Amino acid sequence: MAKQMIETPLLDQLESGPWPSFVTGLKRLAKEKDMMVDLLGQLETSYRTRKGYWKGGTVGVFGYGGGVIPRFTELKDENDQPLFPDAAEFHTLRVQPPAGMHYTSDLLRWMCDVWDKYGSGLIAFHGQSGDIMFQGIKTENVQAAFDELNEHGFDLGGAGPALRTSMSCVGAARCEMSCYDEARALRTVINNNLDDMHRPALPYKFKFKFSGCPNDCVNAIQRSDMATIGTWRDNIQVNEGLVQEWVAKHGKTELVNQVINMCPTKAIRLVPKDQVAKGDGYSVAAVDAQDCMEIDNHNCVRCMHCLNVIPGGLLPGKDKGVTILVGGKGVLKIGATMGTVIIPFMKLESDEDFEKLNELARNILDFFAENALEHERTGEMIDRIGLVNFLEGIGLDVDPHMILEPRSNPYVRTDGWDEEVAKWNERKAAAKAG
Repeated sequence: MAKQMIETPLLDQLESGPWPSFVTGLKRLAKEKDMMVDLLGQLETSYRTRKGYWKGGTVGVFGYGGGVIPRFTELKDENDQPLFPDAAEFHTLRVQPPAGMHYTSDLLRWMCDVWDKYGSGLIAFHGQSGDIMFQGIKTENVQAAFDELNEHGFDLGGAGPALRTSMSCVGAARCEMSCYDEARALRTVINNNLDDMHRPALPYKFKFKFSGCPNDCVNAIQRSDMATIGTWRDNIQVNEGLVQEWVAKHGKTELVNQVINMCPTKAIRLVPKDQVAKGDGYSVAAVDAQDCMEIDNHNCVRCMHCLNVIPGGLLPGKDKGVTILVGGKGVLKIGATMGTVIIPFMKLESDEDFEKLNELARNILDFFAENALEHERTGEMIDRIGLVNFLEGIGLDVDPHMILEPRSNPYVRTDGWDEEVAKWNERKAAAKAG
């Protein structure tokens, strides 16, 4: 580092709490990179004046219309020269991650070396878009950095009014809840629609996400225009030995309080062995010599709670597939929207199944491109034209199993928290006085 470290009293406050701070990481990089010294200077100025000083522009690589987020400083002196020249250009490269976010340690070290060579050294795994965010590079180095990443098989992600970078959960490689091949589904859909990612021509952004089970670890249902989520349609599988181990460790009272009573549809009950229900729709596990845990699968809504609490003891059924939803996103015009189910269940195992998924994705993307208004997401478009018209447009018949909102809004807004607390205390005080 050639530059003297800039005093950052306001940023320093962010290091005083109990949690790790990004400021500590920036200071560590600033010991070797003048760009990061000047970045800290610009950030400190923003914290002091409560104003942002980045503006956009046009920066890209040959053959691509997106994937690079340009940032130019607006902090300049009376001669129109940057106050922090080494951070005057601080662009970001959005790079698509491997499906399932699987990396080797050697690959991570190589990425760090590439970015240390061309950029600031600051990498985020991963941004909210799912991309690997290579943050902080000058315009003159963008093409060379992309070329080296691309030679190793990595490609730019989406930005602007385009198909955005997709995400899939870790999948069957690491998770026993997986109900289909998430990585193959992602690569099938994305590889067949790459033109819409690299050459932005859509009305607005469009996102695909793939979760292997209803736990929905990539938030597909609330953050993607088309969500593919694994599910099953037969009985929950039971490993009685693991269930009994769990009960022996935690006790029958915990089984009742943490599993049975928490079932949202009361589909689970503890019954004496001689009173177990007979029929195809029940999963049964003996918990001890007297009682059994009985699951009525017809009333199971796949909330995953019991499977998560007793890992391995309860597992998804054998008849696996996916549910497909459209229109999820926290949008500005009509508020946060959850995805709407348009395919309650479809198998996703054979080549034909994956081709069917690919065709559906293309149809939805084409309909969105032709019918959405500028700066309008899929959920807003469906809200404007009606779900029936949307289904007719993509060639799907209305199914009574299609549902508008599988869950209620999960978001808890904390902005204005103190003001709301003050109002609540005033109302309580007024009620007590009155």
